Amino acid sequence: MNGPQIAWLPDGRRLHMNHGPIDLVVEAFGAPEEVEAAYHRAARRFETILEELVAELPGLRRPSKRKPRPFAGPTARRMEEAACRFSEMFVTPMAAVAGSVADEMLVAMTEGRKLDRAYVNDGGDVAIYLAPGQSMKAAIAGTGNGFADRVEIGAEDPVRGIATSGWRGRSFSLGIADAVTVLGHDGATADVAATLIANAVDLPGHPSIRREPAHDLAPESDLGERLVTTEVGLLEKHEIAEALERGLAVAEAYRRRGLIEAAALFLNGEVRMSGELLSRKLALLSNVECRPIESYRELHHA
Repeated sequence: MNGPQIAWLPDGRRLHMNHGPIDLVVEAFGAPEEVEAAYHRAARRFETILEELVAELPGLRRPSKRKPRPFAGPTARRMEEAACRFSEMFVTPMAAVAGSVADEMLVAMTEGRKLDRAYVNDGGDVAIYLAPGQSMKAAIAGTGNGFADRVEIGAEDPVRGIATSGWRGRSFSLGIADAVTVLGHDGATADVAATLIANAVDLPGHPSIRREPAHDLAPESDLGERLVTTEVGLLEKHEIAEALERGLAVAEAYRRRGLIEAAALFLNGEVRMSGELLSRKLALLSNVECRPIESYRELHHA
């Protein structure tokens, strides 16, 4: 495996950081000297974050219980703490890895700095920082409209993490959601919630859905023998509705418990939303130029 790779993106304002499976885009806004210091801190933190996770990988692949286990690294602890919040279901800390890395990197960027706003985007799972009076606009996955569908997050909103999961994504899913996007209090918790809600969008035993054991596709997967979705065939309209309602019930339960703020669930062009915050803030901006969706979700300042 190559070592950490850090380079400016062509726009000259965002840093791209890559090391093995970790692929980040980071951006900070504020006074030039504060932004420069934030980037330096992020680069230093990125040098060791993957090595720390690899050292504790065996434990991170085992299911979490209600009481967090004492992992050594701060990112691993974030993963475990987030997973424990949902431990009534099968979940390992790996469900929170992308969001936890985003959270950890954001802390490195912002701690002791005076920034207006900042974000860390880890393959679509995002941690954001907003000073009082600041806001950001984020694309919502799954709408099929590129960057025209956005939600604006303000400093007054209790949202500092956005995560997306689904069977079409880079990680395995037990369900059939094209995408589930969750707005949460931090990236780690949003990441776990998106994973579990996407798992719940399902039609167990449906003949048009193809599944394979996770370990046949990735021998070291934390999902082991559990069947993950590899293909979703033709579904009737009522079946799409049934699958989405299953996921919506889980999203609503998490929202009532205060684990998430809102969620949007997508399947075959249909959508369900949980939470007033999302339905109130989601604006379809028809005058925004749409560009091809890249491998990471982009955020823009307001």
